Amino acid sequence: MDADAGVVVVGGGQAGFQTAVSLRQNGFAGPVTIVEAGTARPYQRPPLSKAYLDLTNEADDAVLEFRPDSFYERHGVQVRVGTRVSSIDRRAGAVRLDSAEVLRYGHLVLALGARPRQLSLPAIDVAGVHVLHDLDDARALRTALGAATTVVVIGGGFIGLEVAAAARRSGCSVTVVEAAPRVMGRVVSRELSEFVASAHRSKGAVVRVGSGVARLHDSNGRVAGVELTSGEVLPADLVVIGVGVEPVTDVAESAGLAVRNGILVDETLLTVDPRISAIGDCAAYPSVHAPGMVRLESVQNATDQARCVAARIAGGSVDRYAALPWFWTHQFDLNVQIAGLGGEQDDTVTVGDVAGEKFSVLRFRAGRLACVESVNSPADHMAARKILADNVFLGPAEAGRRGFTLKEFARGASAANA
Repeated sequence: MDADAGVVVVGGGQAGFQTAVSLRQNGFAGPVTIVEAGTARPYQRPPLSKAYLDLTNEADDAVLEFRPDSFYERHGVQVRVGTRVSSIDRRAGAVRLDSAEVLRYGHLVLALGARPRQLSLPAIDVAGVHVLHDLDDARALRTALGAATTVVVIGGGFIGLEVAAAARRSGCSVTVVEAAPRVMGRVVSRELSEFVASAHRSKGAVVRVGSGVARLHDSNGRVAGVELTSGEVLPADLVVIGVGVEPVTDVAESAGLAVRNGILVDETLLTVDPRISAIGDCAAYPSVHAPGMVRLESVQNATDQARCVAARIAGGSVDRYAALPWFWTHQFDLNVQIAGLGGEQDDTVTVGDVAGEKFSVLRFRAGRLACVESVNSPADHMAARKILADNVFLGPAEAGRRGFTLKEFARGASAANA
C-alpha cells in the first residue's frame, strides 16, 4: 500500500467513522480522510427513528455526534463533509470529488451506506410527505409530528414501526400500511411479527397488512390522504414512507467493481480490486451464519466490518469476517433484540412469558439454532449471542423441554468447554 497516500474512506456513517477510529487504534500512522456527502460530521443514526422523534424529549443534535471536532484533530483524521465522490480511478489509485479535486489513496474503503427506496406515486412530492434517512429528515419529521393529527406510515419494517410508535406517543392517530402479509416479514419470525403488530394495535394504532398503495391525495399542495389499491382512502395530514433501502453502489459500479444487491466482497471484505474494500450497508459478503451472499443493515455489522478492515489495512489480522450479526428495535415499551440470521423455512420454539411480554423465539435451520429473537429479555439475548458465536449445538427438541432457559443452557455449555 502507498503509505503516503494513506486511506480514503468514502462515507461518514457508522462504518466510515469506525474505520478511521480503528485504523488509529491499530497503529496506522498514514493519512486518513473521510469523505462524506452529507453536511454533518459523523453521528449516530439509530436514535433518529426512536428517542429523537419522542416529543417528550429535548432534541439535542450534539449528543448524536460520535466525537467532537477536537477528536479528529487530535488523531489526525481529516473529515470532508458536503463532498461527494464522483468517480474512482482504480489505475491511478485516486478518487475525484464533485469539486473536481482529486484525492490519492493507498487503500480505499467504500462505506457508502444505503438510500431509501422511492415510491413512484401521484402526489408523492407534496408537502407533508416524509422519509427518514438522515438528521435533516429527522429534524423535519420531528417538527411535522408536533403539528400532525393523522399519520399514515407506508411500510411495516423496523423504521416504519418505530416512527409509528413515536407518532402514537405524540398523540397522533396512526395507520401502518404494509403490502406484505405481515410486518417485518423480511427479518423476523411469524410469531414475533404477529406479536409486534398486536402490540401496536393495543396502543391504538391501525395496522393494515396485505394492502398496497395506489396514490396519495393532496389539497392545495399538501398531503390529505392515502388511497389503497382497494380504492379505500385513508385520511392523513402526515405521511411517512419507510419501504426499505437500497445499497449505494453507483460509483463502485461505474469503476468496474462487481455489484449485485451491494458491492461484492470476499470473506475478508475486499472487492475484486485488492486496494478497495467495501463495508456496511453497501456491501454483500459471504457469511458463515447464513447461506449465500448477505447484505446487512445494522450498526453491529457496520462496526465489526470496519474493525476487520482496519486491522487488515494496518498490517494485522487478515482473518475471515465472521462476527455474529445482531440487531435491535425499540417500539413503545418493547425492547426487541435479535441474534443471528433467520430464514423463511425456520422451525421455531418459543420460551418465556408471551403474555407478560418477556420471551424469546428460537429459530432453527436444518435442526440447529440459527437465530434468537428476544422481547424484553436481555439475558436471553446475551446468552443467545454466546451460544451462536461459540457455535454450540442446540436443537428444537432440547429447547422445547419444560423449564428450558437460554441462560442456563449457555452456562452449562461454557462449563462443559472450560
